[in-house]
Amino acid sequence: MYLGMKKLFIPFAVATLTLGLASCSSCSDKTAQNHEGSEAKGGIFLGGVMRLNEVETFKSLNPISINDINSMHVGTQIFEGLVKFEQKDLAIIPAIASRWESNENQTVWTFHIRQGVKFHNDACFADGKGRAVTANDVKVCFEKLCSADPNNAQFGITFKDHVIGANEANEASKAGKTLPVKGLKVVNDSTLEISLNEPFASFLNVLAMPGCWIYPKEATDKYAQDFRIHPVGTGPFYLETIKEGEVVILKKNADYYGVDSFGNKLPYLDGVKYTFINEKKAEILEFKSGNLDMVYRLPVEIFHEIMGDLEHAKERKTDFQILNSSAFNTTYIGFNLLSPVFSKKEVRLALNYAIDRHKIADFTLQGEGTSADYGLVPYVSSFEKDGYDFKGLTGYSFDIAKAKELLKKAGYPDGKGFPKTTLQINGGGGDKNILIAEVLQKMFKENLNIDLDIQTLPFSEHLENIYSGKPDMWRAGWSADYPDPSTFLTLFYGKHVPANSTEKSYINTFRYKNARFDSIFTLSFTEPNIAKRYEMLSRAEQVMLEDAPIMPIYYEDNYRLEQLNVRNFPENAMNYMDLTTVYLIPKDKMPKK
Repeated sequence: MYLGMKKLFIPFAVATLTLGLASCSSCSDKTAQNHEGSEAKGGIFLGGVMRLNEVETFKSLNPISINDINSMHVGTQIFEGLVKFEQKDLAIIPAIASRWESNENQTVWTFHIRQGVKFHNDACFADGKGRAVTANDVKVCFEKLCSADPNNAQFGITFKDHVIGANEANEASKAGKTLPVKGLKVVNDSTLEISLNEPFASFLNVLAMPGCWIYPKEATDKYAQDFRIHPVGTGPFYLETIKEGEVVILKKNADYYGVDSFGNKLPYLDGVKYTFINEKKAEILEFKSGNLDMVYRLPVEIFHEIMGDLEHAKERKTDFQILNSSAFNTTYIGFNLLSPVFSKKEVRLALNYAIDRHKIADFTLQGEGTSADYGLVPYVSSFEKDGYDFKGLTGYSFDIAKAKELLKKAGYPDGKGFPKTTLQINGGGGDKNILIAEVLQKMFKENLNIDLDIQTLPFSEHLENIYSGKPDMWRAGWSADYPDPSTFLTLFYGKHVPANSTEKSYINTFRYKNARFDSIFTLSFTEPNIAKRYEMLSRAEQVMLEDAPIMPIYYEDNYRLEQLNVRNFPENAMNYMDLTTVYLIPKDKMPKK
């Protein structure tokens, strides 16, 4: 859990009424079970249409273009990679690959394609029927991942610098040439070999990311740019209807390979419906009216109203479940280091010391988050146990005198001459973003005599501006791509900064470069000992904190509301949502209270 964060107990209703199912044995190739109940054994009551909402519309369902959590949530149901995450504990489990092995130093990985995996039925195929997946399909997708497509947001955080020949193929594609990725070898139709430049500790985690999801070449050939709204994958659900900004309807993939430990075919659900109500209050009302089956991330303005229901839930007075877990998510303000003002380290440090994070967490967020006292990597007890030195990090205390001195050193004594600056934030999701922005605005004025304007943009435009380097400072939140500190620190890796400042920078949006950080971060890739690797990563974070390319604000906690008839949908720290084994109990079959 997060340091200093009170944990909620799961309500009595959850403990007594939630009868889950065994985990997917064919997906995980193990027999771990999750709240197994009689419903699973008989195969009765299984099904239903799960109704979910995202407060921002998806940007793209093309795997290599996915760079936001909304697109990932939808895409996870449509696509799979060689491996994927276990919903409950985020462990890596088999997916399209049934098994794999590596050589002694883990530089050559051999994956065996599961028999019976088919692409979704789609008009991109000559007969409209999805064909079997082969190792060559995986190779084609991975080569596409290594291309210099302007919409490719995944290459830098997946194969770049790691897979042999990936960088060379990427550079060749910029010149319009096609160069095979030397590290990808099709042994036969069911076997693929991937060779790395050197050992990479997070390689299997990377293979679970969207950029490594598998799709048919026929689909990208037929739909071209429209593939972003006409995805074809191998996952438990296929796309039936899409109206951007309004609704996405997925239907059960009858050809999905998965079965549970009782022999029931997966997925259990008949379908999934995503809506895109962008106001949290309206979303909560829809949930309370029974029109949504789950909502996550509760708005500040009604947080205590909902949390107050927890005591009633223990007394069986609520009609829904409240679930809570630690989150691998940090909200921060980013600085554009190419900006004349924010290129000065003293300015960035001054702003960091001028804000009271504890006041923001306690009064603005009202307990919905924990002050970011360490840095970007959120406090996770398992990280600390494995060697991440949180206590050794020197973050930013609230120190007005120090902030003023730093601002004076930067050439702006008492804020004189400091240009009016705009903080860009995204709308949607309730009032939290604007509330925090207004508090920062007030603190900067009172503590440093700096004027701050606030600009609110739609999420998609907000992201495009950030990638293009337009704002001087902006609000952002980073959710872990996998459960490891490196997924946060990769944001500061200098090799993610494009050589041309006019090119989009998808990952290192601050355009931060520090040779010492890069050296430590690079060494961590090949360190096999997790304690030593985590110690390296914490040292790299300290280097970054001394340069202050960001202003960490708070660490999030996950709060989720579920209807009482939702089954087998455990919470996790990444808000990763795999609906393969989720199902709904019909209301007339619900156990009596």
